[in-house]
Amino acid sequence: MNRLLSVIWMLLYVGISYTAHADGSDRKLLFAEYGNTINRLLEVDSTGNVTWEYHPPSICVIFQPLPNGNVLMGCGGKPTQVQEVNRVGEVVWKYVSSCPQVLGCERLSNGNTLIAEQGPCQAVEVDPKGKVVHITPLTTSEKPYHLQVRNVHKLRNGNILAAHEGEGAVREVDPSGKVVWEFKGVENTGDAQRLKNGHTLISCGTQKRVIEVDKACKIVWEFKGEEAPELNIVWVSSIQVLKNGNLLIGNFLRNHEGKGVHAFELTRKKKVVWTYADHQLVKSLTTVRAVGE
Repeated sequence: MNRLLSVIWMLLYVGISYTAHADGSDRKLLFAEYGNTINRLLEVDSTGNVTWEYHPPSICVIFQPLPNGNVLMGCGGKPTQVQEVNRVGEVVWKYVSSCPQVLGCERLSNGNTLIAEQGPCQAVEVDPKGKVVHITPLTTSEKPYHLQVRNVHKLRNGNILAAHEGEGAVREVDPSGKVVWEFKGVENTGDAQRLKNGHTLISCGTQKRVIEVDKACKIVWEFKGEEAPELNIVWVSSIQVLKNGNLLIGNFLRNHEGKGVHAFELTRKKKVVWTYADHQLVKSLTTVRAVGE
């Protein structure tokens, strides 16, 4: 058994994709390649074959696969916009923003789109025709626009949950922008997600960990990179809660290209179910999502 494990890890580090799934599913991964490499969106199947590729017009690090097969993405500038792109690379919906940079975005259940604008820092909700229906001011001490906000999510109560990367804070604000909950002290956080139990799951960036905190900001669950050193976690850049309850975690390898895994699935008992580490195809990635989850 030890010999078999050694062979598997050797394959990972020389750049061969290993994406076997415990449930036998043919899961596809979609990710944004970014860093010391080209900027593109890439989809691969469970055997590592590329099934879709798109080159955005400007910086893109966050996206959302939509139920119709299209992909929603933030594009940083020239012009700053949010695009919905179909499987043949056609832009089927677009919202052009007047702010310096947009990276975070989310398609809402009502058909509207939530956009994380930077400079000023705010969450803008627009309808399918591109009309602004609401603007929620977001609070951050970060002055330069690039790191003001990353992922934003609209909660069931109508509030906005935002990850402020530069400041290292996660805040929930009401529609007027009033801060009603916050958790600080997180380095380069890219995402925070509110769970059904009311807790918040946070990707802790260069702290190399994922945490779950309760309403009182107490850490009730935590996974640290040191618990699985063979993964070489550099920067926890994204998290996704899968239907089976496990977590899909993205590992941003900028300046550590070729060493470690790009993504992995983790159980709540901290067991690594599978990994993705094709270093020949991908140098470093930010957001990773399992399609159809």
